[in-house]
Amino acid sequence: MRLILASASPRRAELLRAAGIAFDVMPAGVDEALLPGETPEEHVRRLAGAKARAVAARAGGRPVLAADTVVVVGDQILGKPEGDDDARRMLRLLSGRAHDVLTGVTLVWGVPEACLSEVATTTVEFGPLSEAEIGWYVASGEPADKAGAYAIQGLASRFVTRIEGSYSNVVGLPVALVHKLCTRAGLLVF
Repeated sequence: MRLILASASPRRAELLRAAGIAFDVMPAGVDEALLPGETPEEHVRRLAGAKARAVAARAGGRPVLAADTVVVVGDQILGKPEGDDDARRMLRLLSGRAHDVLTGVTLVWGVPEACLSEVATTTVEFGPLSEAEIGWYVASGEPADKAGAYAIQGLASRFVTRIEGSYSNVVGLPVALVHKLCTRAGLLVF
């Protein structure tokens, strides 16, 4: 059975294609604002669920997969940068330290709806970044719609000194977790 991916992310689509999972795209269009007092894990779990339910309402019972990813450094959630200055700020925060990438994944299927939801966490460490490196990277345009202002699969790969956990999670979708949820749901996605 083909999944519906509740996301317009080309990275998530590429990860599913690479894993041989058949899907169609139906973006959710959900407000992604952080709620007061919400932890990073609560945030990504809530947004993934909201995206999945929004698309499931028009999916006719087909299985819907949704995800939301944030980067967390210290006690700060880094979403997508609001411009070049914000991207530079985020990269300075990441420089020379470890951070966590959290992705909430929700799978909704059937009528009435059944739901499975989990959060994947991967730890990534950056080496120290000079102002010249930060400027070069921001000028490349790559940080522009990426959580934490970087793409591990792109130019920023040169900054990563260590990763612990799912690489695909850092790209935007923990594929092994998706497979696990589909298997638990009894959905064959080939």
